[in-house]
Amino acid sequence: MTASGRDLAPHDPTRRAAAVRIPFPARLSPHAERARRHSLLWVQEMGLLTDAATGEYDTLRLERLMAYFYPDAGGRDLELAADFNAWFFIFDDQFDGRLGKRPEAVEALVESLVRTMSADAPRWAPGPADPPLVRAFHDIWHRATADAPDDWRRRFRRHWSAYLTSHQEEARNRTGDRLTSLEQYLATRRNSIGVQPCLDFTERCGAYSLPNSLHDSAPLREMREITGDVVIFVNDIVSLVKEMAVGDVNNSVLVTREEKGCGLDESVAYVAGLANARTARFGQLAAALPASLAARGMSAEARRYVDHYVEGMGHLMAGNLAWSLATSRYDQRGITAVSDGRQRPWASLAAASADPDVRQSPQRAVGPTAGRFGADKSPRGQLAGS
Repeated sequence: MTASGRDLAPHDPTRRAAAVRIPFPARLSPHAERARRHSLLWVQEMGLLTDAATGEYDTLRLERLMAYFYPDAGGRDLELAADFNAWFFIFDDQFDGRLGKRPEAVEALVESLVRTMSADAPRWAPGPADPPLVRAFHDIWHRATADAPDDWRRRFRRHWSAYLTSHQEEARNRTGDRLTSLEQYLATRRNSIGVQPCLDFTERCGAYSLPNSLHDSAPLREMREITGDVVIFVNDIVSLVKEMAVGDVNNSVLVTREEKGCGLDESVAYVAGLANARTARFGQLAAALPASLAARGMSAEARRYVDHYVEGMGHLMAGNLAWSLATSRYDQRGITAVSDGRQRPWASLAAASADPDVRQSPQRAVGPTAGRFGADKSPRGQLAGS
């Protein structure tokens, strides 16, 4: 399975990402540079990056992905989103090396992270022995959920827990003898792609929380799945060469190649076609949604929030494609950075997770964290159920 980026040059099948047609505009927030400066300071303060690694990290321009996802977010909301995204990608890079094939070690790390989201008092707080990844996640989790509506906080926690635990299944996939089927792959990847917490953040940036009865109903449930799948397929196409360089089999292009017994070009084209079919279906669902909401007697305010939420799904799909084609993470520089056994400078932060003591961190009570749901907007709280 393993191949270096050089093995695919000069014909790079990831160029087929241009065949993915996402009919939504990609808009960039005017606060992108502010978010960049803030996040660079935060990752260093949290111990996620050394001064020497900051320059390499900055070339990835991760904050621009959030600036595409939330183009209308206020400055402080975008700063928080950029911090979450910085943590997300640094965490993701921990699995390019040996840890990615050690399910037991991954489980220890995941348990320590899930514990930071305890809904019961007294809240758990990390100590000096906990790795920077845990301390940083604790910081952004409590900043994001301070004064948030209870239903939204529980939903956010459920989505983050699913994201974290999915890495154990991906670690098992890397140690298996054969690739899973595409449907089995998607069952795990829909969690590990991290789209659902990002959509929760769309609500936070809009200072509202959809009621569970509406959030979990058709067609929003299907539209969320489509959004995640489109992001998965685009990511798998643009990151294909990078992931082959590190021997990672968790990629729909590689799964399809194995399942269909075809070449990479054909597999990439097939995955691009899946993305296009899903965006077409999304458009059909979005067009029928206003009449459906009106028939259910939804208030004008609720319909505005749903409009914002649906628009946010479009921002995720379009923004992911725009950023992925521009970032150095997936170009030749990014491939070289992880080829021939190399890893990013920040890719060994989770080494302490293999220590059994990570599971035994004591519970400590902490006070409330400063901040407010929708800090840049007047808080509106939770909508009445439909």
